[in-house]
Amino acid sequence: MGAECQLCGRKKSLGYKLVRRGLAKRKGGVGQHISGRTRREFKPNLQSARVMINGTVRRLRICTRCLRSDKVTKVVSRAAPPRPQPTGQTG
Repeated sequence: MGAECQLCGRKKSLGYKLVRRGLAKRKGGVGQHISGRTRREFKPNLQSARVMINGTVRRLRICTRCLRSDKVTKVVSRAAPPRPQPTGQTG
């Protein structure tokens, strides 16, 4: 299992990191020029979350785009029992 969303299948994509030299034309220069290209990876923002799928609770690694778009229902952990209140005695 690599860096892939288990819901939509979103995974890493390849691209370039560009290095530019020169002053922009709008700032009075002759324009920017690309002087180097380095290969790099764009990785999805994966989060581990407990979600409800078909009535069962599962822990999945899903991207934040799926979390925000309500493709799944996130399960909130069970709350702790309430703590007893102090009796108010001073002493």
